[in-house]
Amino acid sequence: MKGALRIGCGAGFWGDSASGAAQLVRSGEIDVLMLDYLAEITMSILARAKEKKPDLGYATDFVDLVIGDLAEEIAARGIKVVANAGGVNPVACAEAVRALLAKKGVALKVATVLGDDISGELDRLRALGLKDIETGRALPEKVASANAYLGAFPIAAALAKGADIVITGRCVDSALTLGPLIAHFGWGASDFDRLSAGSLAGHVIECGTQATGGIFTDWESVAADWSDMGFPIATCEEDGSFVLSKPKGTGGLVSPMTVAEQIVYEVHDPNRYILPDVVCDWSGVRLEAVGENRVRVSGAKGFAPTPDYKASLTYAHGFRCMATMMIVGRDAVAKGARVGEAILARSERLMVEKGFASFRETSVEVLGAEANYGMAARTYGAREVLLKIAVAHDDKRALEIFAREIFPSATSMAQGITGFAGGRPGVQPVVRLASCLVPKSMVRIEIEVDGARDTFDMPAVSNEAAPASRTSHALAAPRFDGATVEVPLIRLAHGRSGDKGDTANIGVLARRVEFLPFIAAALTPEAVATHFAHFAKGEVERFDWPGIDGFNFVLRHALGGGGIASLRYDPQGKGLAQVLMDLPVTVPESWLAHGGLLDEGRAAA
Repeated sequence: MKGALRIGCGAGFWGDSASGAAQLVRSGEIDVLMLDYLAEITMSILARAKEKKPDLGYATDFVDLVIGDLAEEIAARGIKVVANAGGVNPVACAEAVRALLAKKGVALKVATVLGDDISGELDRLRALGLKDIETGRALPEKVASANAYLGAFPIAAALAKGADIVITGRCVDSALTLGPLIAHFGWGASDFDRLSAGSLAGHVIECGTQATGGIFTDWESVAADWSDMGFPIATCEEDGSFVLSKPKGTGGLVSPMTVAEQIVYEVHDPNRYILPDVVCDWSGVRLEAVGENRVRVSGAKGFAPTPDYKASLTYAHGFRCMATMMIVGRDAVAKGARVGEAILARSERLMVEKGFASFRETSVEVLGAEANYGMAARTYGAREVLLKIAVAHDDKRALEIFAREIFPSATSMAQGITGFAGGRPGVQPVVRLASCLVPKSMVRIEIEVDGARDTFDMPAVSNEAAPASRTSHALAAPRFDGATVEVPLIRLAHGRSGDKGDTANIGVLARRVEFLPFIAAALTPEAVATHFAHFAKGEVERFDWPGIDGFNFVLRHALGGGGIASLRYDPQGKGLAQVLMDLPVTVPESWLAHGGLLDEGRAAA
């Protein structure tokens, strides 16, 4: 039996607080520092950076703010570092790290995991007839980047070769945690339950402080700590169970509900969450508070992985331009909507006169008038709103005409238009995302350790089949004894929403198990689809999550293309859970009486 391994996540995305890594390293409470920098949007940004300058394309914060500031302390404490900071250029990232370590005189061995870049295989993939798994369309002809999501075993192999710092390109976020666990405990490729549990640990901590009270539904319970949030630490045991905590003396909250909110984040089917190394069943996960700011997580199950890697391709898709302005005064909502329509009409007329086609896509949102609530919006009397107008076109010159027509509204349209101090809006290139499944046999993985490069062969696994996907099962009908009343969902549940491309997911977690039948009755897939009819253009699915008393809703084609391809103000669906929290749920009126389940003095709201 090996002792527990303590893994802390010091960055949940590129641009996260620079204090995270330092907080964890100096806490003395971690053995491994994990940093997650990559998301679909980030890959698009890095691809554009590399196009402009070939020696970029990686997360420069990792070099400057982690290695630059903490290398000596990392070495002195014997902490291993694993990061996907390599982005679309892991070799350049590793070279920059080695140069900086040499300059500092710090002797740390740096390894790089290579092979996620599959841009050289695109002709072979097209010959196989591979399609975009979201749209069914053919793969784009010209791409800015093409990367397979690699797994954890190459990271484990790099650590086994003596690496102190492992830099990867694209891999699944949870692999940054699972890799060190495989190396430490010696888990094999067929230890599916443990691989699933280790992946769950990675999934919980990969977004940084989201697991320690960040973006928590009951925000008032942690608001006083927002200036000094504790970053997460997973203390992992050999059986795969782990305890989530944060460094002593830091702010935030680790409770079963903060952990549960993070578990549902960006997961679709909890019975069948597909990762490169294992197909996970997290439907029966158990959460137990075992001390102040300490939650034990167990119950993950796993099955044999699929024969494919998921791959993400980014490609140029025209241009976009977004403008915002404030509109003040009576009828601000109506004025804002009319101003948006007028600016679009005028700029489009001028574009056509110059020989350009019409806009490919437009979006007008009157923010402050509950634009995200659709038909459920009720703030029509706002006297101060922010008007957002966004447009897309294949020709940059056409959008420059639109950009020039924003300021004239200040003298030709509604009184009370202001907020132009930021200058004329800029025209930006749009990079879209396509996803496909790539046979693992086509992906050649290499591990480079201080200049020596070796091919890595994935270990063989058993052929144990993963279970079929399961959507919701019928729960017992809610019982109403006497009068009923409607309450907003937030009185009964927590929620968390996230994105994967153009698909959104919303996790809903009952505050008490007694609430589940009432939530289930109100939140049918049809009801949620109706609530988000202004956004969701595809199917809405509901999955049971019995282990944590909740449900997961998946909304297809709900984000306007997702990421930087979307013209929405919320292209990643971060606000969707909050919109759903206002959906009315019918409950017994007796619950609101003194001592009832929803008595304000008894239950959080």
